[in-house]
Amino acid sequence: MKLYEIGTGYTPIPARVAAATESVVEELTKALLSLGEDVTVLDVAARSRAATDLPIVEIPVPAVFTGEDVALGLRHKLKRVVYSICLARKLKKLLKREPERPVLHFHNQYNLFFFLKMTTKRQRRRAIVAYTNHNGLWSLPWEEAKDTLHKRYFQEIAAMRASDVVFVLNRRTRETVVSRLGLPADRVVLTANGVNADIFRPLPEADRLRIREALGLSGKTVILQAGSVNENKGQLRALRLLEPLLKEHPDLVYAFVGGIVSQEYFDLLQSEVSEKGLTDQVRYLGTVSPGEAMNELYNAASAVILASHYEGLPLVGIESMAAEAPVLLLASDALAGLGDGCAVCSETDLPEKAAALLYDGETRLSLGRAARACAQTTYSWAAIARQHKEAFARLSAKG
Repeated sequence: MKLYEIGTGYTPIPARVAAATESVVEELTKALLSLGEDVTVLDVAARSRAATDLPIVEIPVPAVFTGEDVALGLRHKLKRVVYSICLARKLKKLLKREPERPVLHFHNQYNLFFFLKMTTKRQRRRAIVAYTNHNGLWSLPWEEAKDTLHKRYFQEIAAMRASDVVFVLNRRTRETVVSRLGLPADRVVLTANGVNADIFRPLPEADRLRIREALGLSGKTVILQAGSVNENKGQLRALRLLEPLLKEHPDLVYAFVGGIVSQEYFDLLQSEVSEKGLTDQVRYLGTVSPGEAMNELYNAASAVILASHYEGLPLVGIESMAAEAPVLLLASDALAGLGDGCAVCSETDLPEKAAALLYDGETRLSLGRAARACAQTTYSWAAIARQHKEAFARLSAKG
C-alpha cells in the first residue's frame, strides 16, 4: 500500500519554526516508515530545507511563495491557495501512474478542498482520501463554534464530508463531526498526536543549570508557556491567574515563547506586565525551533502551563511531559486532561496547585516522572502510526 503524507505548505518539513502540524507530518511519516510502510511526503518547494532522510517530493511554486515566513495575512493565504493548486496538479499526475489505490493523507483544509475542486469523482476514486482534523474549534460546544466553522471553515467541512476516513484528536470533535455533519461513525477515527520521546527528554541537572544561565534565569523558578501569542492561547489569562503567586515569590518567573500572531494582544500583555510591576518576573523568549531547542526550554522549566480556550490536542503539553516537565492545564469545555503528569486546574485552584508543584521538590519529581511515562506510552508515535496503518488497511481491503 502506497501512502502519501501531504505537507500543508505552511513551512517546509522538517519544520524550522514551531509549526505543530508540520512536526506531526514529519514524525508520523518516520513512524510509518519504521513499520515498513511505503511512504512519501509531498511538500512545498523550499529554498533551504533542513537536512533530512525523509523521502520528500517537492511541489514547485512561484518563487515569491518559497520563503519560510509564517506571518498570517493575505500573502500567507495566497501562498496556501497557490501551493494547494500546484499540489492538486501533481496529485492528478500521480494518480494516473499509480497501479493501485494509494492513500492521500491531508492535514490542511486548503490542500484537500482544492484537490476536490480540481478532480473528478472518477479521479478521486483512484485514491483513498484521508484527512486529519487539527482544528481545535471543533472541540468547542456546537452553539459556540458553529457560526465561525460555517463561515471560516466551510472548506474543512467539505473536505471531511468527501474523505474516506477522518482522524480527530479528541472525543468532543468526534461527537460533533458525527452528530452535526452526519458523517458515519465508522469513518471518523479517534486518534492522538504523538511525541518523539528521544528528542523530548529530561536532561541532566548540569545541562538544566547551563540552559537557565544562558537564558538569564539562574536561581529562578520558571513556569513556561509555549504557543503562538494570541487570545486563544491565553497568555494574558495565565499572567492574571499567576499574578498573586509571582508577587508572593520573587524568584518565580513566568516565561512564554512563540510567534506573535496578534501584535495588539502582545502589546496588551506587555502593558499589563508593566502596570502590575512584574517586568522582572515576566519574560518573552521569542520564537524557538522545534526539537532540541524546544526541549531545552522544557528542561529549563519547573512546570509548563496550558491556558488555551480550545485545542485539538496540544503538542506542547505532551512534549513537556516527555521532558519530565509537569503540566498545569486550565481545564475548559474544550480542553481536557492529557493523562498522568498533567495537573488539571480551575481558575480558582490554579495558584494553590501551582505553588504545591513548583515549591515541593518531591511532588514535582513524582509528577514529572509520571508525565514522562505517560508520554512514552499513551503518546508513542509507533502506537499512533499503527492506528493509522490499520485504518488505511481496512479501507484498502474494501477496494
